[in-house]
Amino acid sequence: MEIMKAVLGLEDGHFFIGEGFGVEGECSGELVFNTQMTGYMESLTDPSYFGQILMFTFPQIGNYGVDKQNFQNENVCALGCIAKEICEKPAANPSIRSFFEENNLLGMCGVDTRALTIKTRVHGTMRAALVVGSDDGNYAVNLAKRTPQITDIVPIPEVSCKHPYRVEGKGKRIAVIDLGIKKNMITSLAKRGGDLYVFPHDVTPDQILSCKPDALFVSNGPGDPKQATHAIRCIRELLGQLPIFGICMGNQVSALAIGGDTYKLKFGHRGANQPVRFKDGRIFITTQNHGFAVDEDSLPEGCRVTYTNVNDGTVEGFENKALKLTTVQFHPEAYGGPRDTEAHFFDALYRRIA
Repeated sequence: MEIMKAVLGLEDGHFFIGEGFGVEGECSGELVFNTQMTGYMESLTDPSYFGQILMFTFPQIGNYGVDKQNFQNENVCALGCIAKEICEKPAANPSIRSFFEENNLLGMCGVDTRALTIKTRVHGTMRAALVVGSDDGNYAVNLAKRTPQITDIVPIPEVSCKHPYRVEGKGKRIAVIDLGIKKNMITSLAKRGGDLYVFPHDVTPDQILSCKPDALFVSNGPGDPKQATHAIRCIRELLGQLPIFGICMGNQVSALAIGGDTYKLKFGHRGANQPVRFKDGRIFITTQNHGFAVDEDSLPEGCRVTYTNVNDGTVEGFENKALKLTTVQFHPEAYGGPRDTEAHFFDALYRRIA
């Protein structure tokens, strides 16, 4: 097999040369790392990674191949994939290499991901460019420097559904704002009997109310939550009219809707081992994927932080009982990662709209 060149250039002027897999081409965006040991395809297909180059810290990915049944979107959403090593002969399913080749995706392996991760933890997330089919580091660096900041792009319309659709159920009717929703959020809501009306990111409050929902659910999504202007407006206008729940970006846009603020984290939380402390003192290990956080001090009177990240003290969820608002920053629907909080969150959601 002929080895294909590849290079990753960073905005600080450094570049890393490795082996390309997939097809020749280039992409540029924010370089982020994920610490999960498994669930690599769930991560690559997570719409929240749209506009980012995803690097895995675990030394090898691909040992069980490409398991399409666990995709969180029909397509890979990350711009490119960086790994130290990919498994060439998985135990089952097509290999990462063959899948990337068949689907015109960009990847690079044979690179020191530990060094890249340490650099990111020290300096923060950086703009990067992946060039497959070349080892021209200067070209990759210059491409990275020309790449817009994540706060300057609006990726949500690219991953939100284009038209409303329904997932029929016999239970409570829930309106869903799709900012780039993961498949398993729909699954977690539907398997509890939810009758789901899913709307695009630019839905209006009147459109939401037209389906006569029992509650509103706001999903995860990519980029800066302040760019989710339609969702912010919807939440603001519907506060108090019906219960509102949010996950990940849904947490952040809910805070913005009630007058709070968000800020960009140095390198974000992306992995399946993030500990959070619930308001009663219990600790849960959670799956997370976000680069922004809610500013606790900005939350208005009546809000209570319900979950806190044990590692850095950031807000992992809050509630406002008077406004019927409940949110979490982590992913209780998991996939991939621990499922400890799935029932804890989703069962409570349905109880609150009973």
